[in-house]
Amino acid sequence: MSEDMPLAGKTALVTGSSKGIGAATAEALARAGAHVVITGRDVRSLERVEDAIHAFGGSATIAPVDLTETDAVPRLAVAIAGRWDTLDILVINAAFLPPLGPVVHIDGKQFNQAITVNLLATQALLASFDPLLKRAPAARVIGLTSSVGAEPRAYWGAYGATKAAFETLLDSYAQEVGGISKVRTAIIDPGATRTQMRARAYPGEDPNTVKEPSVVADRIVSLVVNDFENRHRERV
Repeated sequence: MSEDMPLAGKTALVTGSSKGIGAATAEALARAGAHVVITGRDVRSLERVEDAIHAFGGSATIAPVDLTETDAVPRLAVAIAGRWDTLDILVINAAFLPPLGPVVHIDGKQFNQAITVNLLATQALLASFDPLLKRAPAARVIGLTSSVGAEPRAYWGAYGATKAAFETLLDSYAQEVGGISKVRTAIIDPGATRTQMRARAYPGEDPNTVKEPSVVADRIVSLVVNDFENRHRERV
């Protein structure tokens, strides 16, 4: 391991890595030497991320995945296990933001999609990749959350509820594996960041007033490289 490539020899999986924080994190991990499996539904966007990684000499593999499909995550885990013996880094970034509005007007279909992507897929990821994570010398799981998961906000009830459950699930997993393995888990709130999701939630906001996804990505890489205590939490 070199100072320039501290994650050389490591394998990472980043969900929702076709754009935004996920794409920036995939690129940052690759710059640090990790081989990154990039996932998402938009193949063309994934290819652009892969091309960007290859352009600076990094290593990446595309794995198109639709997290709303019930067998998508287990199939992904089988494919990755067929190529690598371990998974060193799992970044759970993919999320779905349903339309904002009063709790009494939540659209059931949109809410179900948020529950599927933000919560059920998270449980499937932890269950499916747990064996690979435990076989790694020191696996790290990073979950991206939102402030509305811990601090409920008017009109954000649907998304906030899924993120609150997301945090509970991740923290429970951290406690369960922390004493019997070297897997360590962190929950990161990226704060206000220049993403498409942010633009949909705040259509009148000047995007230049919030930080770029690379700021969050660099912090995630720093955490992984320098290590952290299990059940670590922070806001970027």
